[in-house]
Formats: sequence, structure tokens, C-alpha cells
Amino acid sequence: MKRLAVVMPGQGSQFVGMGRDLAVADARAMELFERADAVLDVPLSRICWEGPLEELTRTENAQPAILLHSFIVWNLLPDGLRAAVTVGAGHSLGEFTAYVAAGSLSLDDALRLVRRRGELMARSGVERAGTMAAVIGLDPEAVQAACASVSVDGCVVVPANYNAPGQIVISGDVAAVESAMTAATELGARKVIPLSVSGAFHSPLMESARSGLAEAIADVELADPTFPVVANASAMEVSTASEARARLVEQLTSPVRWVESVETIAASDPDLWIELGPGRVLSGLLKRIDRDQVSAAAGSPVELEQMVEAFNA
Repeated sequence: MKRLAVVMPGQGSQFVGMGRDLAVADARAMELFERADAVLDVPLSRICWEGPLEELTRTENAQPAILLHSFIVWNLLPDGLRAAVTVGAGHSLGEFTAYVAAGSLSLDDALRLVRRRGELMARSGVERAGTMAAVIGLDPEAVQAACASVSVDGCVVVPANYNAPGQIVISGDVAAVESAMTAATELGARKVIPLSVSGAFHSPLMESARSGLAEAIADVELADPTFPVVANASAMEVSTASEARARLVEQLTSPVRWVESVETIAASDPDLWIELGPGRVLSGLLKRIDRDQVSAAAGSPVELEQMVEAFNA
């Protein structure tokens, strides 16, 4: 039997119209959109399908929207394909989705959790203004040095996402991020791109949200995942509910170690990687990290058919 690795996208993959074609094509998808609307008491389906983009992009809306879209695609996969998954992971928010696919979290609980996570993250961004920037063309050590050189007098900036070789996102106080962008350029960065975000995600500035998220996670039932999920914070496989709880809290203020996570999964020698949900960001990162890996992405009915064909080939 083929061995599959499933990866779930994170915030930033959302787009107006997401998931509508799935709901039109399959009643099961429509039912899940209606269920999410009822669970959250929020018109999530309308926000996903009609926007406006500004409303969809609000972190408390984007997080449940992306989780829902990814889970719907997972739910529409043939049983045999889902049974072939031997390991999973998700980028930031996507780690929650991976646990839903692995049967560790119920959909209803996960939707409430990530909605709450988004609210807490947004509040932290208001309490202490922060931002993020992508640094292109520097190795991790140079980016770390750039951040350390400007983190003074309580002003903080840290590497937040190790997305791919030569692509690292930094996060922290606005002034510190701006200084680190200058320092990275002076160290030879090919490009430094400020990101339009509402806070300094995956940095110490999210500490004020950590206790609230820990309380929310403590209030839901978690089961041991049916396949291991590689955690963002440790880049190691998680196989128990207790460790999943700890890692989901830890990742809020820890960097997303995506390169190491991909390397951990690749060591299990999957035959095919499947990315489920909006966009193809993780498939693109995979090509940059390990060109020998084969992937397929699905977020629409046509892509879903193509993924099943790739699995059966």
C-alpha cells in the first residue's frame, strides 16, 4: 500500500470564494459549511464565499475558514486514500487541522478553538503592536544574528517561520522588525518583504494570548491521533493527546520549524504528499526543501479528482 503524508495550510491561504465549488458539487460539503455556521454562530459560509476580503482576512475568521475548507476536502477523500495516510503536519493553524484529520480533535471543538485562537492573537496585536517580514536569501544563522543585533531595550524580533531554505519570516515589535530588515539587507539578503499582518505571530509578543489558548484547549477532549502529527514547535512526531495539548499551546510563541518538519516526514519515506485546502503554498515549499518528494494539492472538485487519480496511478 502507498504511504501518504498529509499537510494542511495555514493563515494567508484564504481567498474570497473558497470552498463554494465544493459545496455546490457535493451535499456533504454544504452540510459542513452549514454546521460550521451553527457551531460558531457566525455566517462563515457567507464570509468564505462572498467576503469582503478584509472580513475574511481577519484572523478570527480566516483561521476557522481555512480549517473548515481543509477538513471538507479531507472528508471528501475516498476511505482508502485516507487510510493510507501514515503521518501528517500543518503550518501554524494547519497543525490544528491535522489533528482533526487524525481523529484527535472533533470538527466542532476545532472550529471553536481556532476561532478563539484568532481572537486571542488579534487582541495581543492590539495590546502590543507587532508585525512580520519575510527575509529572502539568507541562511538561518544570519537571520538569527540580524534579529539578535537589534533586540535591545525590551524591543524584540525573532525568526518566526523557517519556511524553506532562504525563506524565513521574522516577527516582533514594529521598530525591531524594521531594524532587523535593515540589518538583514546589510548581511546580504536578496529581498526583505514587510507582511500585512495584525500582530507578531509566533513570537514572544503572543505571550498574552498563551494562557487563554491553554484554557481553551484544556476544555476540549483530545484523543490520541490515529497517525502521528509532526509538531511545528519541535519538528517531532506527536502520538499522544497529552503531548498534542502541550505542543498546540507551545507553537503560539514558538517558531514554525517547517523545514525540519518536512525533513522529519521525508525520513518516513512517503510515496505521495497531499496538501488539502486553499492554495498550494506548502506544495511549493516542499519543492524548495526536497525536490525528490512528490506532491498533489486539492482545494476544489477538479483538484480532488486529480489527487485521487495520482493516488491510484
